[in-house]
Amino acid sequence: MDLESRTNGTAVTEFILLGLVETQVLQPVVFVVFFFAYLVTVGGNLSILAAIFIEPKLHTPMYFFLGNLSVLDVGCITVTVPSMLARLLSNKHTIPYGACLTQLFFFHQLAGVDCFLLTAMAYDRFLAICQPLTYSTRMSQTVQRILVAVSWALAFTNALTHTVAIATLNFCGPNVINHFYCDLPQLFQLSCSSTQLNELLLFSLGILMAGAPVILIVTSYIHVAAAVLRIRSAEGRKKAFSTCGSHLTVVGIFYGTGVFSYMRLGSVEASDKDKGIGILNTVISPMLNPLIYSLRNPDVQGALRQVLTGKRALV
Repeated sequence: MDLESRTNGTAVTEFILLGLVETQVLQPVVFVVFFFAYLVTVGGNLSILAAIFIEPKLHTPMYFFLGNLSVLDVGCITVTVPSMLARLLSNKHTIPYGACLTQLFFFHQLAGVDCFLLTAMAYDRFLAICQPLTYSTRMSQTVQRILVAVSWALAFTNALTHTVAIATLNFCGPNVINHFYCDLPQLFQLSCSSTQLNELLLFSLGILMAGAPVILIVTSYIHVAAAVLRIRSAEGRKKAFSTCGSHLTVVGIFYGTGVFSYMRLGSVEASDKDKGIGILNTVISPMLNPLIYSLRNPDVQGALRQVLTGKRALV
């Protein structure tokens, strides 16, 4: 049976996602909590988009990138949570093989764009604070669009590479995934083929997708910190650190969870911890991002009040 499965390719036609809890009594609670989290995340990020659209003060490169980040946050949670909620409602925990790979592709596509977009935002802060005289030309609308387009192209290449690579593996059983969405580490554990090449690919592309952006972000903020400390005005330093602090908080959460998820391959015992990291990465982070960026920003707060009340501010 095992030999036949290996010879004929993928024998598994569907996977079983155990979800967050296996206890029937807790499943309604999980549904309510994550349904609420989904509504809050989508509502919060769409509100940020609306605020950026209606407030002229927010028509800047920083908020252009933030608007794109809000779109990614909505996409990231939509790829994982609605399907989990549907399985809780139907009490069916299966996901077809093709749907699993599709979810994998879109998750890595959106997360990949996130990597490069956060880097572009750090570069934007570097130019605005360290080279303000040439900022408008170096961060023109054309440059902004090119940075976003390149981010999508590189992320697409990464996601497609991983999806094609995982599709070459054989899955002969078992087919139970102790998670609430399909991702590379869990699928590696189930493959009856050698995953050494896939793991090497994940590590190599991880250096490009995460390592290089982190180095660029850290380098940018070293220069930014040095420039901000030279500002004589306490109010100026406070405003600069406030904007940069919001971005660094998002970067810390995003990359921290990513490194924890993908740098510990082959650890079956860590599956329950992976669920927690998955929640942080796909639910909590997208839900917190609008709050993080609006908490200490009066311009965003004012625009959000206009969105929520429907009243235009008096000029």
